[in-house]
Amino acid sequence: MMLATGPRRKMGSRGQGLLLAYCLLLAFASGPVLSRVPHVQGEQQEWEGTEELPSPPDHAKRAEEHEKYRPSQDEGLPASRCLRCCDPGTSMYPATAVPQINITILKGEKGDRGDRGLQGKYGKTGSAGARGHTGPKGQKGSMGAPGERCKSHYAAFSVGRKKPMHSNHYYQTVIFDTEFVNLYSHFNMFTGKFYCYVPGIYFFSLNVHTWNQKETYLHIMKNEEEVVILFAQVGDRSIMQSQSLMLELREQDQVWVRLYKGERENAIFSEELDTYITFSGYLVKHATEP
Repeated sequence: MMLATGPRRKMGSRGQGLLLAYCLLLAFASGPVLSRVPHVQGEQQEWEGTEELPSPPDHAKRAEEHEKYRPSQDEGLPASRCLRCCDPGTSMYPATAVPQINITILKGEKGDRGDRGLQGKYGKTGSAGARGHTGPKGQKGSMGAPGERCKSHYAAFSVGRKKPMHSNHYYQTVIFDTEFVNLYSHFNMFTGKFYCYVPGIYFFSLNVHTWNQKETYLHIMKNEEEVVILFAQVGDRSIMQSQSLMLELREQDQVWVRLYKGERENAIFSEELDTYITFSGYLVKHATEP
């Protein structure tokens, strides 16, 4: 029991000391205020008992005092006198009339037009705008003038040979003796050459029959140029050989067949009863067509 009550008694004495210090501090701080309360209350009671509150001054009396101290118009404002804005009388700063100016007198006549200035720099190209709406359908136009008559261009030939032909020590032009088609006589049967009168693209075909135990060696010529060759080696039996091509010709170009000169025997076979050798050509597209 002695050990249990010892701390309580010690804590109680500490708390009492703090409470006493707080009371002393409060009394010291509020002492001057409390000492003034009876004096103020006494003065108020004394004032209420002896005198009455002064009444506010009359408004007419105030106006007479202001009129007495207001300076005349000839005199300037006193240096030590202050005027309030609520005082009656003239303003401290007299208003000055603003002069009126007639604008029509100052406006002059219209001047001449000046020279045109220099052109400014081009601005940046803007972005393309959105596509607009489709407009209404227009009215049907009038009929135009009649055009030129359509021009048709044709050129074609097909010829044959019924006689055999043997090589020699010089080149030979193959002459054809049979005419199947010769439109407008563009193929000359005497010279054995096709002459171009309609420029454009042409198709040509050559067919021959070889001779057994003999070589076959021919060229399709354009003017004096060797274009393609038809060749067959020596064999025990004769066969049909062919060659075809397309050429772009200008006017007055020539196309023909030439038998090569033979170091060995060179020949093509044919007979009177049948036609074994043929040469044909026709226009595919005119030069002026798109």
